[in-house]
Amino acid sequence: MTAFIIANMAPIMFASLVVMLLLGYPAAFSLGAVGLFFAVVGIQLGEFRPDFLQALPERVYGVMNNDTLLAIPFFTFMGLVLERSGMAEDLLDTIGQLFGTIRGGLAYAVIFVGALLAATTGVVAASVISMGLISLPIMLRYGYDRRVAAGVIAASGTLAQIIPPSLVLIVMADQLGKSVGDMYEGAFIPGLVLAGLYAGYAFLVSMIFPKATPGLPKEAIGFREEGGSRGLGSLGILFLASGVFGWFMMRNSSVHGADYVVLSMFYGIIFAFAVAVLNWVVDKLTGFRFLSKMAQQTTFVMVPPLFLIFLVLGTIFIGIATPTEGGAMGAAGALILGAAKRRLSWDLIRQAAESTAKLSAFVVFILVGARVFSLTFYGVNGHVWVEHLLTSLPGGQIGFLIFVNAFVFVLAFFLDFFELAFIVIPLLGPAAEHLGIDLIWFGVILGVNMQTSFMHPPFGFALFYLRSVAPKERYTDRVTGKRMDPVTTGQIYWGAVPFVVIQIIMVGLVIAFPAMVMHYKGVQTNIDPSTIKIEVPQIELPPLDLGPPQK
Repeated sequence: MTAFIIANMAPIMFASLVVMLLLGYPAAFSLGAVGLFFAVVGIQLGEFRPDFLQALPERVYGVMNNDTLLAIPFFTFMGLVLERSGMAEDLLDTIGQLFGTIRGGLAYAVIFVGALLAATTGVVAASVISMGLISLPIMLRYGYDRRVAAGVIAASGTLAQIIPPSLVLIVMADQLGKSVGDMYEGAFIPGLVLAGLYAGYAFLVSMIFPKATPGLPKEAIGFREEGGSRGLGSLGILFLASGVFGWFMMRNSSVHGADYVVLSMFYGIIFAFAVAVLNWVVDKLTGFRFLSKMAQQTTFVMVPPLFLIFLVLGTIFIGIATPTEGGAMGAAGALILGAAKRRLSWDLIRQAAESTAKLSAFVVFILVGARVFSLTFYGVNGHVWVEHLLTSLPGGQIGFLIFVNAFVFVLAFFLDFFELAFIVIPLLGPAAEHLGIDLIWFGVILGVNMQTSFMHPPFGFALFYLRSVAPKERYTDRVTGKRMDPVTTGQIYWGAVPFVVIQIIMVGLVIAFPAMVMHYKGVQTNIDPSTIKIEVPQIELPPLDLGPPQK
């Protein structure tokens, strides 16, 4: 028995950790306890050197001294302030009016707002709870299928995990030893593509099952002109002009990829906001408006979050600010927006600060426990065991990626994304690097995969968040006065299944089309280094005169 334990110390240690987590023990304490227990066992069996434990204080201090992790409390605080200041409510109300008459319009509005909230909050709980409280009653009021409504809300909220400034991407970059800015830039396009796939699914449902996603009745649509029109033409012209202005300002720029999108969006935002303000001033002074009510309302509601996106992501992408500095500016920007909406209070700030402190302490404690576990795991040559196991898989890089993603997908049924990021990623990263896989690409693939941990029945946290705000009993709708049926847990779970499939498809797309991520490296030069010639001109120096010898 002793010989068996010595030969299989690493797999036994990993299996013990999984068992403790499945039994319900907190992840931080499970990691630390398993690490220390097997350190003692390893010392007794002669498989672990006690000297390794001397490095433990330095590792714990390294966690506290990690500047990258400072971005987590900043982005968390920013998201919580925005969520409590009513920005989500304003966005959902206006965008819902914009898409309302279209079949499936409310679903498109939820997905669109989910992507915007993801790019401003980065917190899944805030997005799911906000949209669940605001949009779910409206969708049920107008006859949406409960499974479709629940699935769209939960899935759109999880976009906050893959669209920057995602918290999991910060942890992923830290664990893989890569730049958070590169990880953000690499994940930007896959996040937008995933939102597009969600919208594509909503479109298919609206075509195949039209009664499941009805449009809003005309009487429910506001922001109409005097003649009864909605003024969408004015809004379309404004958006087109903003896009043209953004392209014009960037036409001679050398930037590319996500940098180009964010910067051109910034110029378009400035143009649209300036036009909307001019329209408001002219209307107040003369009574004449050249923009419709819908165009002006949509612009005023969308500009603040879009500007905040540039303030955070734009400054990171173009290299003006580090992720930590970008998070600090985002937190300050969220406070300014809350104050501008006259919704900022000391109570709101206190609640946001307390929630931020709890989440930050949660992350740090898990990271400290992970350091204890990894120290022992490396001391018993666990990293060698994992690397040999994974690099010997058939199929090279593709075989490795398929196996790893299947493995993470199964673990996501039982572990949340923080536990996966702190436990699994440090074991997989060295093997991926050994196979020549770009670690930013690898991190984005796993980020999309781990997004399913929020949607997996029965332990998906997004499903729990939605369950906490969805009606559990029959209730009376406050607008129509009708008695409404509750949303069952089974309907929430079944509504999530199609979106889990979409997320798996997205994993395959990122693997098949790495250019979606690899643009973060920049444009490669086509110059062959072997053809470069460096010619140093010959310079004739004057004779050196040292003068007569000194006596």
